[in-house]
Amino acid sequence: MRVLVIGLGGVTNGGKTTLAEKLKKMLPKCDIISQDDFFKPESEVETDERGFKLYDVLDALYMDELVKSIRNWMKSPASSGVSTELQSPCDNLKNTDDVYILIVEGFLLYNYEPLNELWNRRYFLTLPYEECKRRRSTRVYQPADTPGYFDGHVWPMYLKYKNELEENASNIVYLDGTKSQEELLTSVYSDIIQELKKLME
Repeated sequence: MRVLVIGLGGVTNGGKTTLAEKLKKMLPKCDIISQDDFFKPESEVETDERGFKLYDVLDALYMDELVKSIRNWMKSPASSGVSTELQSPCDNLKNTDDVYILIVEGFLLYNYEPLNELWNRRYFLTLPYEECKRRRSTRVYQPADTPGYFDGHVWPMYLKYKNELEENASNIVYLDGTKSQEELLTSVYSDIIQELKKLME
């Protein structure tokens, strides 16, 4: 049995969840874990002096639980309830019977050291400031974004973590989140297929 662990990280509202769901339908035995499921309850998330809840930092998440979930999946992916029904033929890939794929999607995946030994492939979606702010303003969050939250907390944290990545990490594929969903899907899908082929050689 072989597993492929794919990271799909990057900017808020960059299209990570949509891309992950579409990939799941096209890849054999593919599962998704979402980092958003590991947020601490609001009462445990720190508030800064401006009254902003600091959600866009590692401390707002149960990161060790996320790592544990991924490791548990890697140990026995077949028992995770992963669908083995493939909705479209997988580029004539043979012998994928013992291969399982996990896509982990989230906004802060590559700045936490214990996660970095698990990835086979890492993607990072980017958006320019204006587009990101526009998309964010159309979404409803629990708790709701307070006035000034995007500029005061969300965007600065995104830039901070992205800069850290660019200084320290290699082997990250940066994706332009302004491209059409189809274009992004095509490029990531074909890249994962290459990775699968390597795994099966």
